[in-house]
Amino acid sequence: MRILIVRHGDPNYEIDSLTEKGWREAKLLSKRLCKMDIKDFYTSPLGRAKDTAKDTLEAMGREAKELPWLQEFFRANIARPDVKDGRAIVWDWLPQDWTKEPKYYDVNSWTDTEIMKDSTAAQEYKWVADGMDELLAEHGYVRKGNCYEVKERNRDTIVLFCHFGVQCVILSHLLNISPMVLWHGTVAAPTSVTTIYTEERREGIASLRVAAFGDISHLYVAEEEPAFSARFCETYDCQEERHD
Repeated sequence: MRILIVRHGDPNYEIDSLTEKGWREAKLLSKRLCKMDIKDFYTSPLGRAKDTAKDTLEAMGREAKELPWLQEFFRANIARPDVKDGRAIVWDWLPQDWTKEPKYYDVNSWTDTEIMKDSTAAQEYKWVADGMDELLAEHGYVRKGNCYEVKERNRDTIVLFCHFGVQCVILSHLLNISPMVLWHGTVAAPTSVTTIYTEERREGIASLRVAAFGDISHLYVAEEEPAFSARFCETYDCQEERHD
């Protein structure tokens, strides 16, 4: 089985849709996906993800099932150490702060700190993990420990249109890695495609493996510059790039 996780196009967060560039990216993505044999499409309930899927679904005459847990992972806010008189998204930390705590590197203990306990991070993570496991079970793979029991092996491809934060949570669960490492150590540009395969090296037991992360080859082929969204300043003196 193959899972494609697609991040939405360059976002216009004010209207929960796409920028003009984002619509161009979505069209280029559509040309890529339309060449593939895809069994099922799933989408976040948020507008920017559904708009990214629009060209692909219309071109293929298909529909996508909306999954609430595919929405961006922003409901678990924390009292971030450097944010005064307010709270911040759980996955948007400064590296000099979160890297001091060894628990954040451990998939089993990253929610055991005081800051995380003062949030809904554990509950929100479980919601996404349970949703992903339920979806995989519908496609023949049932979670058993840190692997999956094969109930109905297949070579189907499914596509999830969603967001960077929740994508890292999904990968965290599938690969048994702390999401903190993925949130802060990777970048998936708008309309990027992350490809995950099942591997059944022993009969009846499957694991998940990433074959490509954040692939934007469809943009490079069309000479469309990747959007900067999800990145921060490459050097501190780049004042035109995002710092906070």
